[in-house]
Amino acid sequence: MRPRGARSLNSWLSWWLGVLTFVGLGVVCSVVYAVTSWSFASRQLDELGKYRVLVLHLLDEHLVQGDIDQLRHKLDDFLVGHSTLSLKLTASEGGVLFLRESASRHVSASRTANFEIPSSSGLGSSAGTFKGELKLDIDADEDVLRRLAWTLLISALAGTTLVCSGGWWLVRRAFAPVRDLSERVAALAPDSLSLSLDGSDQAEELSLLVVQFNALLARVERAYQQLEGFNADVAHELRTPLATLIGETELALSRERGVAQLRDVLGSNLEELQRLAGLVNDMLFLSNADRGALARCSPVSSLAEVVSEVVEYHDAALHEAGVTVRVMGDGVGRFDLPLLRRALSNLFANATRYAERGSVMSFRIEATSRGSIRFSLSNVGPAISEEHLPRLFDRFYRVDSARQRSDANHGLGLSIVAAVARMHGGVPFAKSSHDCVTVGFELPASPP
Repeated sequence: MRPRGARSLNSWLSWWLGVLTFVGLGVVCSVVYAVTSWSFASRQLDELGKYRVLVLHLLDEHLVQGDIDQLRHKLDDFLVGHSTLSLKLTASEGGVLFLRESASRHVSASRTANFEIPSSSGLGSSAGTFKGELKLDIDADEDVLRRLAWTLLISALAGTTLVCSGGWWLVRRAFAPVRDLSERVAALAPDSLSLSLDGSDQAEELSLLVVQFNALLARVERAYQQLEGFNADVAHELRTPLATLIGETELALSRERGVAQLRDVLGSNLEELQRLAGLVNDMLFLSNADRGALARCSPVSSLAEVVSEVVEYHDAALHEAGVTVRVMGDGVGRFDLPLLRRALSNLFANATRYAERGSVMSFRIEATSRGSIRFSLSNVGPAISEEHLPRLFDRFYRVDSARQRSDANHGLGLSIVAAVARMHGGVPFAKSSHDCVTVGFELPASPP
C-alpha cells in the first residue's frame, strides 16, 4: 500500500516529461510561426514597394502631360491585374482625383504605403502636391497565419499527449525491475536474511543498489544474530544470580535462623545484587553509547600518569595473578578522563585474567602520524585465532570454554572499551601472535 502523501514517480516523471515536451514544441512552433509571419511581412512590404514605384512612374508620365483622364484610365488598367491593391489620390485642396478599392469589399487587414508628388502646371495653376495612399489587402496571408497557428497548436498538443503517454509506458516499464526488487525484499523475513538478492538480471543502474542492499542484509543478519545471542547471554547472566538469590532466600525462610546466619545470607545476596547492578549499569552505558553519546573531553597533561593510577588501582589483582606492568611512552591531548580510566581499567582487568603467572604486561602510549594517540596492552598468554579477533569487542562474546568468567566478570569489559573509543571518535583493535595478545584502542588527541 502506498504511504499517505507519497507521490508516484511514474506519474511525476510522465507529467514533467509532458510539460517539457509541450514547452519544447511550443518554442519550436513559436519560432516557426514568427519566421513565417516575418516572411509574409517582408513579402508584403516588397510588393508595396514595387507597386509604389510603378504608380509613381505612371504619375510622372501623365501628370506632365496634364491629361488626368488618361491617367485615370492607365491606373484602372494597372489595378485590374492587382485585385488586392487599393489606390487613392487627393489634391492639396482635398479633392479626390482617383479612387479605386480592392476587389474584396470587407478588408480586415492591410498594409499601407503613403507618398506625395509635386503637382505639375498641366493640372492646375495653384502650386501644391498630390497625396497618394496605396493599400495592400493581406487578409489571405492573415488567414494562412491563423490556420498555421491552429495547426501548430494542435500538433504541439498531440505531440505532447503522444510523448506523455509513451513516457508513462516507458517509465512504467523501466521501473519494472524496481517492483521486482520490492517483491523480493517483501519476501524477506528475519529467518531468511541470509538469502541475498540476485542482481544478475537487473539493469546496470540497479546492480550497485543490489550489491549495497546485499551488504546491508549481511550487516542486518549479523546484527540480528548478535542481538539474539545478546538476549540469550543477558538471560543467562540474570538467571544465575536470580536463581541464587531465590534459593538462598527460600532456604533462609524455610526454618528459624539466628541473626548471624541471616547476616551471612543477606551478605551473600548483597554480592549477587551488586553483580546484577554492575551488569545493568554496564548495559545502560553501552546503550547510551550506541545511541550516539559523546565524550566530554578536557585537557590531559600526562597520559602515563593516568595509566599509572589505573595500574595502582589494580595492584592487588596484579599481585595475586603474579603479573607486573611496564608503562612505556607518554602523551597529551583532550579526553574524557573518567571514560578513559574506565576503558584502561577494563583492559587491565581482562589482560590480568589471561596473563601467564610471572609474566610482564607492556602498556604502550604512542603518538601516530594521524594526530591520534594509540593505547595498547600486550600480555603473554594463550593465542587467539584470527577468526575470533574481530569479535572480541562483541558483548558477552567468548572465544572458547576455557576462558571462563569469574563472579566479577560478566563479559562486557572489552565491549565497554570499544564503546569508549567510539565516544571519542576512535577505534579499538586486537591482534595475536604466538603467545602474545595485544588489545587496545586509538583515540584522536583532539576529538571533535
